[in-house]
Amino acid sequence: MTETVETLFDKGFERYRAGEEPETLISTFKEISDRAPKNAAAWTSLSWLYLLVDKPQAALKAAQKAVKCDNRAPQARINLALAMLETDKKGVREHIDLVQQIMALDADLRRDIQENIEDGLTRKPDWKSLQRVKTWLEQ
Repeated sequence: MTETVETLFDKGFERYRAGEEPETLISTFKEISDRAPKNAAAWTSLSWLYLLVDKPQAALKAAQKAVKCDNRAPQARINLALAMLETDKKGVREHIDLVQQIMALDADLRRDIQENIEDGLTRKPDWKSLQRVKTWLEQ
């Protein structure tokens, strides 16, 4: 029996949280995104994984799809800003500004974003783009 998209996502997310390497999770999140093309969380997760394995072009495409599915999702906006920084695209500031507004209004989302940033810096300590985004969001 084929697993549901939700089950695949939950299992993939748990594997990520357990420390599995991002490279091995990409195929799972690509399958989820292919099966549920309007699932912003799946595209957001896929873009994050691509960023962690230094595939900024793929991350950019996935993050753009995530934002198109849900233009108010802060992590999708952060991933898009990161991919834009890493591919030398312009327009990063508008995404950072929107995330700052969301963080100011929602303490839970602010905490989630901060945890995601720390996770990214733990997995990829020399991630200069993420360090820049962290600094901007703390202003």
